[in-house]
Amino acid sequence: MRGKVCVVTGASSGIGRETARQLLAFGARVVAIARHPQRLRQTVEELQAQHAGGEIRGERADFASLTQVRQLAQRLRDSCPRIDVLVNNAGVWNKTRKTSAEGYEHTFAVNHLAPFLLTQLLLPCLHAAPHPRVVNVSSRLHRRERAFDLSDPHQRTRGYQGLRAYRQSKLANVMFTRQLARRMSGVLCTNAADPGDVATDVVRDSALLSWASRTIGRWRLLTPEEGARTSVFVASAPELAGLSGRYFAYCRQRAPSPVAYDRTQAEALWQLSESLTAS
Repeated sequence: MRGKVCVVTGASSGIGRETARQLLAFGARVVAIARHPQRLRQTVEELQAQHAGGEIRGERADFASLTQVRQLAQRLRDSCPRIDVLVNNAGVWNKTRKTSAEGYEHTFAVNHLAPFLLTQLLLPCLHAAPHPRVVNVSSRLHRRERAFDLSDPHQRTRGYQGLRAYRQSKLANVMFTRQLARRMSGVLCTNAADPGDVATDVVRDSALLSWASRTIGRWRLLTPEEGARTSVFVASAPELAGLSGRYFAYCRQRAPSPVAYDRTQAEALWQLSESLTAS
């Protein structure tokens, strides 16, 4: 990974921060993306201090705004004409329904639409790399969904359930991964990574779940460092060269939900995503 340019989203805490740290330790040039300026600045400074010979810088963007995603992509295209690895890690879980800047359901917007758009906009930079990789961080919870709900995916105004919205967005990550692999066959490798059950602040919207993560979770959940290992493995392992459209958990290839193999649904989701992210 020495000298390779790696872009990591959601990099100011949890799995994203650990992913950035481990890639930096491998010698990669890391661009850390986060929405909170103070946490981002602190992360960059601390990781730089830990790896004095490495190169890391931060870029701020709130993935709840597609406008900010476009602005981020333009800055990255200007500063990083070649990107070797894009790790789409940023994610949220909401207890109650919220909307993005464009009026879409917040979880779907941040977890799927933003990485979908960012990946499309960075394709010229990825194409400039000899062996580019895209890593989409999903979750085993996507297996709980038997189909992707195309009837009301970006609004979810009917009986909102935060956990189901999250599961649907994680299913979208896997479906996007497989469809991108088909469309970019022979051009780039893209795979989905399941970090496992990790104690992070993704559940910060729920006081109960946050408390459980900080207390009980310390004994039953993986640490962010452990959770990042699969993302880093998929981003860097030489033996995965040429492998695309797969799903990995605990650094091993696993079978995703059966619905992930449905090309008709995947293409419909792709077309919907294109229409929702069109400028």
